[in-house]
Amino acid sequence: MTGIGRLGRDATIVAWRNLLNLRRTPGSVIAALVQPVMFVLLLAYVFGGSLGGAGYRTFLMGGIFAQAVTFNAAFTALGLANDMDKGIVDRFRALPMPRLAVLLGRTLSDLVMSAVTLAVTSLCGLLVGWRITGSVADAVLAYLLVLLFAFAMSWVGAAIGLLARSVEVAQSAGLIWLFPVTFVSSAFVSTHTMPGPLRSVAEWNPVSATATAVRGLFGNPPPVGMPESGAWPVVHALPYALLCAGAVVAVFMALSLARFRRITLG
Repeated sequence: MTGIGRLGRDATIVAWRNLLNLRRTPGSVIAALVQPVMFVLLLAYVFGGSLGGAGYRTFLMGGIFAQAVTFNAAFTALGLANDMDKGIVDRFRALPMPRLAVLLGRTLSDLVMSAVTLAVTSLCGLLVGWRITGSVADAVLAYLLVLLFAFAMSWVGAAIGLLARSVEVAQSAGLIWLFPVTFVSSAFVSTHTMPGPLRSVAEWNPVSATATAVRGLFGNPPPVGMPESGAWPVVHALPYALLCAGAVVAVFMALSLARFRRITLG
């Protein structure tokens, strides 16, 4: 078997093990599914009336998809920290498997969770009036883009989980960065009312690019009163989102693997 084939086989085994272990922690699964549903209902009905009504609900869903999979990175951080704390990684180290397989298995299992989260969130969106008006091919591309972004964010979570000194630290660190990353963006509101420097940060935020690209692919235009910026990452949201996802995977996979090697060799 080739090196890549062996890596894929071992990563799949680790991912399957992680998915089976979710039966022991149903609370984490429920939290991952309930969180985006709560955001949809709160933003659509509590704030949506003052932000554009039905038009805002359609606009909102692209941001909710991007936010939901970003928040799932916290589960990657916590899951990996738990494995380290319980000595499971030490058992993997004793097996003839590539180190990357352990990390890849974790991110792949969390990618499956993100796919389930997207399905539940989509059903909730349909209930509040969201509709896909683009082509089937564009809709499929939109979901694939969100899953690619989910995979990228899971590597950020993996790096945090490996850098944390304890499960408690991983839990805190895995959450603290999520709110500025998702809220300083165009996930929920247009950036045109933000102060200049903050608007620039939001426009170049990968969460904004993903949300904007997904809206375009689903055929969900912004409501009246929420004009889109003419900044380059907004106009070219799809290629920029793909570029960001690829860069995040490359950087944080390398950081995670380097940290994992230090831990297992130390």
